[in-house]
Amino acid sequence: MTTIPDQVRSWLFAPGHDEKLLGKVFEVGADAVLLDLEDAVPPHIKDRARDMVASVAATKPCWVRVNRARSPECERDLAALAGKVSGLRIPKVESAEEVAWVAARAPGVPLDCTIESARGVLAAFEIASAPACALLSYGGIDLATDLGISEGERETLYARSHLVIAARSAGKPKPSDGVYALLQDDDGLRKETEAAKRLGFFGKSALHPRQVPIIHEVFSPTAEELAWAKQVMWAFEQSGGAATKTAAGEFVDRPVAERAKQLLRAGGEEAGGG
Repeated sequence: MTTIPDQVRSWLFAPGHDEKLLGKVFEVGADAVLLDLEDAVPPHIKDRARDMVASVAATKPCWVRVNRARSPECERDLAALAGKVSGLRIPKVESAEEVAWVAARAPGVPLDCTIESARGVLAAFEIASAPACALLSYGGIDLATDLGISEGERETLYARSHLVIAARSAGKPKPSDGVYALLQDDDGLRKETEAAKRLGFFGKSALHPRQVPIIHEVFSPTAEELAWAKQVMWAFEQSGGAATKTAAGEFVDRPVAERAKQLLRAGGEEAGGG
């Protein structure tokens, strides 16, 4: 399956050295499989993991999280994978120059740039504006460690909103949210995912298959949202594009109609009302 970044609701991680998970991760139904060569892989088996991931990527569509830009490990990752993967996730990005460094070694490959530090947050617009940057993603665990704070919604509000604004200002898709580490806490995952959606994120990384259905549910339009969008589009089209109102009396102008179009596209439906 080939997906473009702004359609990906779930990014499911699998450690690059785990042969069992490298097979099972493709059976879960995640929108994008993300094989990991960075933090999930112990340093002494990086080479073996790279060979395993390269073998899988040659036969199955996937994204790969490589090691940090400009590192020797990343150089080896790119040499092995550049022509085989759907895209690459670059960890701990702090400058547009790092994006360019990766792009020069993996030309034409979409790059997902993860913001995981204070320096990365401040440089988010420049990173998002890099030609090779396909989208931004948020790395909450590393960012909280860098700042010496908890990962709470209030504590990270500035950084997360800044990523949304940076991506929009650079003309890139909505950023994707980071992982939720409490694997058995479905209610907590749902709450965090809904909060990310309200802030303007689209999509979220997952560490376990059980997290994927919840992420999909949150980032898919509800039946009520699609019904509202159809009513808005019908009223807007009947007015010839002029400001109007729905049968329920809700004001409709061009921005409201654009929101309705976005919902219908996300639900895989035509924009015309009825």
